[in-house]
Amino acid sequence: MRRFPLLTTTLLCSALALAQARAQVASHSERIPGMGNDSAQDASSASKFTAPPPGNPQAPGVNAANLPDISEIDPATIPAMVPQQSANPGHDDWAAYGHDDNQDRFSPLTQLTPENVGGLKRAFVYHTGSKPGPGQANKWAAETTPIKVGNALYMCSATNDIMRIDAATGEEKWRFKAGVQYHSIPYTAACKGVVFYTSSTVPEGQHCHDRIVESTLDMRLIAVDAQDGKACESFGTGGQVNLMQGMGESVPGFVSMTSPPPIVNGVVVINQEVLDGQRRWAPSGVIRGYDAESGKFAWAWDVNNPDDHHQPEPGKFYSRGTPNSWATMTGDNELGLVYVPTGNSAADYYSALRSDKENAVSSSIVAIDVKTGSPRWVFQTVHKDVWDYDLGSQPTKLDYKAADGTVIPALLVPTKRGQTFVLDRRTGKPVPDYPVEEKPAPSPGVVPNDPRSPTQPWSVAFPRLGFPPLKESDMWGMSPIDQLFCRIKYRRAAYVGEFTPPHVDRPWIEYPGYNGGSDWGSMAYDPASGIVIANWNNTPMYDQLVTRKQADKLGLMSIDDPNYNPSGGGAEGNGAMSDTPYGIVVTPFWDQYTHMMCNKPPYGMIEAIDIHTHKVLWQKPLGTARANGPWGLPTFLPLNIGTPNNGGPIVTAGGLVFVAAATDNLIRAIDVKTGKVVWSDVLPGGGQATPMTYMVDGKQYLAIMAGGHHFMMTPVSDELVVYALPGKTG
Repeated sequence: MRRFPLLTTTLLCSALALAQARAQVASHSERIPGMGNDSAQDASSASKFTAPPPGNPQAPGVNAANLPDISEIDPATIPAMVPQQSANPGHDDWAAYGHDDNQDRFSPLTQLTPENVGGLKRAFVYHTGSKPGPGQANKWAAETTPIKVGNALYMCSATNDIMRIDAATGEEKWRFKAGVQYHSIPYTAACKGVVFYTSSTVPEGQHCHDRIVESTLDMRLIAVDAQDGKACESFGTGGQVNLMQGMGESVPGFVSMTSPPPIVNGVVVINQEVLDGQRRWAPSGVIRGYDAESGKFAWAWDVNNPDDHHQPEPGKFYSRGTPNSWATMTGDNELGLVYVPTGNSAADYYSALRSDKENAVSSSIVAIDVKTGSPRWVFQTVHKDVWDYDLGSQPTKLDYKAADGTVIPALLVPTKRGQTFVLDRRTGKPVPDYPVEEKPAPSPGVVPNDPRSPTQPWSVAFPRLGFPPLKESDMWGMSPIDQLFCRIKYRRAAYVGEFTPPHVDRPWIEYPGYNGGSDWGSMAYDPASGIVIANWNNTPMYDQLVTRKQADKLGLMSIDDPNYNPSGGGAEGNGAMSDTPYGIVVTPFWDQYTHMMCNKPPYGMIEAIDIHTHKVLWQKPLGTARANGPWGLPTFLPLNIGTPNNGGPIVTAGGLVFVAAATDNLIRAIDVKTGKVVWSDVLPGGGQATPMTYMVDGKQYLAIMAGGHHFMMTPVSDELVVYALPGKTG
C-alpha cells in the first residue's frame, strides 16, 4: 500500500470542505470548458427560458402566510425609542448578536481564565429540533448565536422557530413555531439570531412590552412576546409582516433572510439575500425600514430609484437585480444610521449591464439615515466587483483614539479580500491612522464591453488577513505527479494577482477566493486593550465565464426555470447568470482527482492584532486534521494545519478567545496573550457559528450552536452545547 507523507494526508478533506465554504455556496462541478469554450464573439444573451415579467403573480409559497399588504407610516411619527437592553447590557448578559450595539463580540466576564478554562464541562445540551427530514436533501447550516437577557436565552432554529430557554438549565420555556416550509429554504437553512426589543408604547407588564423579533427564510418579519412567546397582535397582521410586498415575480427560495434585523431609533431595518448566480434581473436588493411598534412600512432605499422612499404603487416594483445585502447590519442610535454591507448586482461575474448607481454602491458599506432611508455616505471596498468579493461580515463600532489624542467614532470593516478598513462612522472616510490607497489594477479586462476599474482600494496600515500572491512554486501535491498537475493548471489559467479579470477563453484564478479573508463570522474587538481577533480563510478558486450556448450545454439554469436543477449550480459555484451573455463555472483551485488544494497550506488562520500599534501580536493556523483526510476519510490526527473556517470568535475580559469555525468540529479556548490553545472539546456537529458567553447566579457559561454546515461538509446536528466550570461558583 502506498504511504503518504503525514502533512499531506491531513489536508485533503479540508479541500473538500472548501468547496462549499460560504453561506450561499452551491455544489461544484469539474466541467470547466477550458480552451474549448465557445469564443466570446459568439456569446449570446438568449436563454432557453425567459423569465416572467415582474408583474406576474408571485408563485405559491412566496407570501408564505398569505399575509395582506402592510400600510405606510410617516417615519417622522415613529415614537422615540426607549433605552434598549443591547445599548448597555447587564454585566452578565449577551443582549445582541454581537453582544451589544457595538457588535464587538466582547464580554466583560472574568470568571473563565487561561488558568482554569481547562476545567470546562458540558452544563447542558439543548436540541432545537431542526434537522433534515426523511427524503429531504441536507440544506442545514445553523449559524445561530443566542442572546441572553436576565435568566433567559433566546434563539432561533435553522428554520426560524423561536425559543426561550432557561439559561442555567437548558429547559425550554416556550417555542414559537414559524412554520417555514422546506421549499422556502434557499441553499442554506440558517438563522443567525434574534433581536430583543422593548416597546416605546406598550407599558411595562403588558403583553409585548418586551419582544423578540426575527426575519425569516420565507421573507416574513415576526414579533412575539418575550415572556410567553405568543405573537404580538398589534404588530403587522397577527404579529407578522410580508416582506415580499413590492418585490414582484419570484419563486420560493430566490429571496430569503438569515440575519437578525437591527432596530435603530425605533426602525426595524431589513435586508435580504438574493440567491447568486441566477439571472441579471433577479428580485431587488432593496433595503427597507419598518416601524418597530406597529410593523408598518417606513421607507425604502431602492438603488435605481434613490429618491422614491415609498412602497411601489400597484403594478410597479422595486428595481430588479440591484446589489443585495445578506450580512448582518450594524445600527448606530446616536448618529441615526444603519451600516449596510452590500454585495454585487445580480450576475456577479459580469458587470456590463449594471447601472452607474449600482456600480457606486456595490461591495460597499452604505450608511443609511433611518429616518429618511437616504444614504449619508458610501465607502466602497471593491470597484466594479466581478469576483464576488461582497461584504459578508458585520461591521464593528469602536471609539478609536488617534495618534493625536482625539477620539474618533469608528467602524471596523472586514472583507473577503483580507483588507480591513477602519472608517470614521460619521463620514465614511478612513481614519487618518488607517489610510486607504487606490492602487493600479489590471484594466481594461478582456471581456468585450465590460472594462474593469483601473484602480482598487487598499488599506495600507492594517495588517492584511492573507498571504502573498500565488506563484507556480507554491503549487504542491501528495506526489510529484500531483504537484505537476497543479503547476499545469496554474500555467493554463490567467493570473495576474488579486484582481485578475474574468476570462472566457480560459480559466482564471481568483485569489483570495469568494471565501477568502473574513466572512459571516466577522471579528472580535476588546475595547480595553485594543486587540482585534480575526479568523480567516486562504482559499483560491478556479473560475471561467462560459458563453450562453455553453451554459445551456452544462445545464446551468436559474432557480425560476421549470427545469432548474440545484445540483447543476446556482449560488456561489456554477451559475446560469441568465439575461447576460455568459454563465459562470467556479471550482476550488484543486486537483479534482485527489480533491487536494493546489496551493500550499495553511487554509485557515487566526490572529491577534493591536489596533493602536498596527502590529500582529500572534498568528496561528486554525483547524486540525482530526476530522479531515484523503478523499473524505478522517485521519483523527491532531496536527494543527489550518482548515477552512467560518463562524466568528469572541473575546473576554478574562483573557480568552473562544472560537469554533474550523472543519475539525472543535471549539477552542485560546490565551489572548499568546495564541496558545488552552482548552478544546469535540462538538456533536460543525461549529460554523459564533459562540457567546454569559453568567447566571455567579457562574459563567459558554454556548455554541453545533449545528454543522452542509456547504462546509461538517456533521449536521440540532444541538446547542453549553459549558461551565463544575460546582457552584460565585
